[in-house]
Amino acid sequence: METTLPTRRRRWLSLAKLTFRLAILILVGYGIWGTVLQAGEDLAARDFQLRDLRPGWMILASLIYLAALVPCWRFWHRILQVMGQQPTWRETARAFYIGHLGKYVPGKAMVVVLRTTLVRSSRVNTAIAASTVFVETLTMMAVGAFVAAGILGLMFREQRGLMLLALGLMVCAGLPTVPPIFRKIVKLLGVGKVSGDVDLDVALRGLTGRVMAVGWLTIAVGWGLMGLSLWAVMQATGSEVVSLQDWPLLTACVALALVAGFLSLLPGGIGVREAVVTTLLAEPFGAGPAVISAILLRLTWLGGEMVLGGLLYALKPRANEENILSEGSPALPEQVSSVS
Repeated sequence: METTLPTRRRRWLSLAKLTFRLAILILVGYGIWGTVLQAGEDLAARDFQLRDLRPGWMILASLIYLAALVPCWRFWHRILQVMGQQPTWRETARAFYIGHLGKYVPGKAMVVVLRTTLVRSSRVNTAIAASTVFVETLTMMAVGAFVAAGILGLMFREQRGLMLLALGLMVCAGLPTVPPIFRKIVKLLGVGKVSGDVDLDVALRGLTGRVMAVGWLTIAVGWGLMGLSLWAVMQATGSEVVSLQDWPLLTACVALALVAGFLSLLPGGIGVREAVVTTLLAEPFGAGPAVISAILLRLTWLGGEMVLGGLLYALKPRANEENILSEGSPALPEQVSSVS
């Protein structure tokens, strides 16, 4: 009996692990399939033919988008470090890019589930990992709204309504990430002790204004690259009217569209993103090219996320293979704030 029980337990754990993974794959796959079908229907309604596309520009747009996410990935990795965790760069990159596919599942919660599950280990505590996902995501959205508001306010003052919308979205997304406010939110939620000797309140002391400021600056660069990705998508459609001089408008367009789509809580911001892109691009480029570019932008980014996510999923870090269902409890350093 002494040898039978551990064997049965291992079998049940293996079955639970397999069931959990299959459930996630089904949910993510369902969300992605729905997004692709909706995009296909929208393109068909516009009588757009895929054979008219320039595939080289589509590939370039996808690569630029994936590069635009690098500052966000590095910021997330940094937050984990200052909160006393010790993930490897490979672990956080894998969790970050695969986790992006979770946004196509209703409610956005799957992003947190995927990232936390993939990054946790004996060196990364589950609750702390989850809290850092919220900080990184909301910071990315706040920076995007700020960039959009700044560009619209300086260069496109006729879009006063959208500028005010961007400022409002910036406050909604950014206010909870201000370190003192975020610590209070954690206390109000009654998190306290989360696992073993790890205290989330103590870990949060590493989340300083300096760390957040560096994150804002680097993520702003990423938003600029996303605007460049939209420019490449418009080149793929054969549009002759768009040029690099339109980069600021395209950046504001992408930033505002993604932030509004995120806060809508719809899967992938479906419909909301397209509405914002169309509103900003219809006047300078025409309603038809604006709608088609908005739809193709979604498909291009989704394709890049799926390819890179699949590659990273196959390259599974050995350190996490035995910890996928376990709660890690890394020891915090005595002075979290001393990590630089």
